[in-house]
Order: sequence, then C-alpha cells, then structure tokens
Amino acid sequence: MKIKSINPYTEEVNWIYDSYSIGECRDQIENSRAAFSGWSSLSVEERAKYFKNVGEVLRQNTDIYAEIITKEMGKPIRQSRSEVQKCAWLCDYYVENAAGLLKDEVVDIGLEKSYVTFEPLGVIFGIMPWNFPFWQVFRFAVPAMCAGNVCIVKHASNVPRSALEIEKVFLEAGLTENVFKTLLIDSKTAMGIIAEDLVDGVSLTGSIAAGSEIGELAGGIIKPLVLELGGSDPFIVLEDADIERAAQVAVESRFLNAGQSCIAAKRFIVVEDVMLDFIEAFELHMQELKIGDPMDEETDIGPLAKEEFVDILEKILKDARKKGAEPKAYGEEHEKGFFFNPTLITAASTDMKVCNTEVFGPVAPIITAKDEDEAVEIANSTEFGLGAEIWSEDLDRAERLAKRIRSGFVAINGMVKSDPRLPFGGIKKSGIGRELSHYGLKEFVNIKTVVVNK
Repeated sequence: MKIKSINPYTEEVNWIYDSYSIGECRDQIENSRAAFSGWSSLSVEERAKYFKNVGEVLRQNTDIYAEIITKEMGKPIRQSRSEVQKCAWLCDYYVENAAGLLKDEVVDIGLEKSYVTFEPLGVIFGIMPWNFPFWQVFRFAVPAMCAGNVCIVKHASNVPRSALEIEKVFLEAGLTENVFKTLLIDSKTAMGIIAEDLVDGVSLTGSIAAGSEIGELAGGIIKPLVLELGGSDPFIVLEDADIERAAQVAVESRFLNAGQSCIAAKRFIVVEDVMLDFIEAFELHMQELKIGDPMDEETDIGPLAKEEFVDILEKILKDARKKGAEPKAYGEEHEKGFFFNPTLITAASTDMKVCNTEVFGPVAPIITAKDEDEAVEIANSTEFGLGAEIWSEDLDRAERLAKRIRSGFVAINGMVKSDPRLPFGGIKKSGIGRELSHYGLKEFVNIKTVVVNK
C-alpha cells in the first residue's frame, strides 16, 4: 500500500511512501526490543543527556520542520514553527527534571529499608494524530523514553514525512537506532500489532471510536493504556467577565490551527446579561483573521487538513440550520485548497451537533445561559471532559465553579494549553490516563515496591 502526503493548500502530492507489512513490523519490534536492553540499562541522567541534544536538533532545524508540517496538514507557518519550539521546551523540562521525578521514593514502615522504584516496561506503541504532528509525538515519546522505554509510532497517514523526520531527529541527537522507530502503516496493521501482543503498552490520541476499539484490544491482553480522545471544551463567560479580553482569547482558542485542536474552545456559553456585548466583540476579532496561504507569515487560518473535513463541517452546519440557527461565515471564497471559512452561530442550542459532538474546524457556536448554574449544567452536558475555560473577574467565584466542571483541565481567564509541567488528559469519553509532568512520566513504568528486612 502507498501512503500519500497531500498539500491541503495546493491539493498537490508532496511525497509518496511504501507502507510496512505486518511481517516487517514484527521484525522492527524485535529490533526495538533488543534496543530496550541497552537503553533501559542507562541511568535516567544518562538518558536525559540525549534529550538535550534532541532539543538542540529541533531548534537548529525549526524552519525545515515547520515547512514540512505546513505542507502536510495546512497549519499556518507561524504556528508550525511554534509547535517545533514547544517540542524543544518539552525536552528541556525532562532534561532538568526526569531524574528527580523518577528517583526512588523511600517509605519508612519501621523495617531496614522500604522504597518504591520506577522501572520501564519495554516497547511502547504510540498511535498519533495529524493535527499537531510533531508535538503529539514528542509529548508521548520523550517521557516514555526518559523512563527507559523504547517507542514505536504509527503516525496519521496524511503526515508520513513528519513521522520520518521525527525519527531522524532522535538519530541525529545520538540515540541508538531503534530506541525510537516510525512505522508507516495503516490502521488495520496497527490493530494487528496490539492484537498479537507485540508491545508492552499503548498510547492513542484519536477519536472515541478508535479509542474504544484499541481499548478493547489492549484490555484483552492486559496492557497499560493511555487514551486522549478529544473534547468539546466549554468556554463560560459570566456577567462580571472582561468581555473584550474574553472575546479576544475566545477567537484565538477556537480558530488556532483552523479549529483542529482537541483542546480548542468549542462551545461558548455566555450568560444572557452580556451575550450581545460578547457577540459584538467576538465578531470584531473574527473579522481581523487573515485566511489564506499557510506559508504566508501573516496568515491566521489555513486550509483544513483533508478534503473530506469540509463535507463533514457542511453537514454540521446543515443540522444547525435545520434546528433554527443562521450560521454566518467570514472571509472570501477560495479557488483551491481545502478551505472552510470561520463561521459563527449566535443562537446555538444543545441539541445541535455543533454543540454535542467534537467539531474539528473553525465553527463557533454561542449558547445563552440565564445564570452560572445553567452555564455549568450546559458545560457538563456532553460526553466529553477534556478542558474548560471560565471567565470572571471574581476569582474565588471562578474557582468554585471550576470544581463543578467535569473535565481534566480548567483555565480561568485564559486558554487551555498543554504544558510539560502540568498533567494533561480528560475524563468521561475524553480519555483515560495522563500525559506530561511526573504523571505522564510514570504512565508506562512498573511502580515496584521493595521491602528489605534485617
């Protein structure tokens, strides 16, 4: 099977690659398992030194990697560059902190000695998405490898060049071959790898459907699993919010990466007293967005990553119209590219698909709530629980409301952003497990208790 990389802006083929067979995957996983022996025998400090080199490689080649990202999935070049730089920051964090975070934990129970130690599991399989083609892989792989595991990755089929370049980053940084390996494979082959019990842990970022299927496979062979399955993050605006600032961040959060982000604000829940003011400010900031060539440094919104995503969004708008909404699009039509202009729905309701499914695209529904209690009720009304944002000048009030929101992350007067220093993940159907910080570092380790008697 051939794997094609298609430029979403020009609609031309970037690169074509041959995919791996299941037999070739078995051989590669054996090579990775052999590499695990040497890699895991290094101290955490020794392993961390390699990631200092990884960060340097990323910084030295930022423009090269950013251009590949933009050509493969359409992200504006400024955002692609920031993504690569964030990966380098992630490396910095674990270089500085991994050894301390994985240090044995002494527990005094009155015996000669007792402690908890953290040992790597082996070969960890990452199944990664296209929307942040570098960041998603690095935030999975770097903590897992710092802990002593080796990683194999099945990347999304539309970003094969990014996947191969990431492998080269680790090799250029001096890591032994097969400590990190990219497998160019389809979903069926990925399922086969899990079903055949070839790996020691699985991490997926993807859809609920994919998470359910992979969770069933991994559970059947009793393997540790991390699932990050997306969200429909609520953005709550209370009557005492800084409306201008809230609207500015709302537009940034919703339309970053053309709205193709699991932690984008996707439902704007505004109390009725400030609804009109918020809509006015939101529209003004929407109109400032520049839509066009993602290689242009001034572009804010590029094309969607795949042509079929345009049809999916059209169906979502059709459903909203059927249920009484009047979507309003901004921007001009484009003769080429998989574009979908930013769209505002000012009278959205919770029965619309745009408000109860994960919408991966630049569509912003605004829902009216009569007060904070109804706002929280609406926020919690979906099957998702990844992130949420609350806007209020009364910080004590906002923190009280944050405790009532069913999500893995709540940002008060700011955007939800993944940060190496903080755990990242969701509840409900947004997933299980955590990435980043010391929580992510310990997802794929054996937490072993050792007790020494006299």
